[in-house]
Amino acid sequence: MEGPFDALLIITRGGIVPGGLLCAALDIRHVLTASVEFSADLSRQARLFAWPTFLQFPEETLLEGKRILVVDDVWRGGRTIVTVCRRVEAAGGKPETAVLHYKPKESLFPHLRPDYFAAVTDRWIVYPWELDRDIRGTRLRIEEE
Repeated sequence: MEGPFDALLIITRGGIVPGGLLCAALDIRHVLTASVEFSADLSRQARLFAWPTFLQFPEETLLEGKRILVVDDVWRGGRTIVTVCRRVEAAGGKPETAVLHYKPKESLFPHLRPDYFAAVTDRWIVYPWELDRDIRGTRLRIEEE
């Protein structure tokens, strides 16, 4: 990664672990968080036009004129990270994106991709810090059947 970045903006919840590791590795002391929610009951085409709800976002003064590294775990459809980047730009910041995994076949934005990513995949991903959540989800599905 080409540094230095003025701040790191972690997208919750997926970006918390990789963001924490990156801020330590890159010695970034200004760490911010964003939380965005979209309606889950939409078709692929409708998702492009879905209006996000920002549950949490930094004040514009923390972003204006700054180079911001926006971090999430995976770029699937891309709408969360793209939405966060657009809001950073609207505040006068210069966002760059970093994810662990990029899934280009699922992306809603074929002309965009993360600036930094560790791997490209089309497989289902379970991160070590998500094991309990996936195990609980599997158990619930089995009990329901």
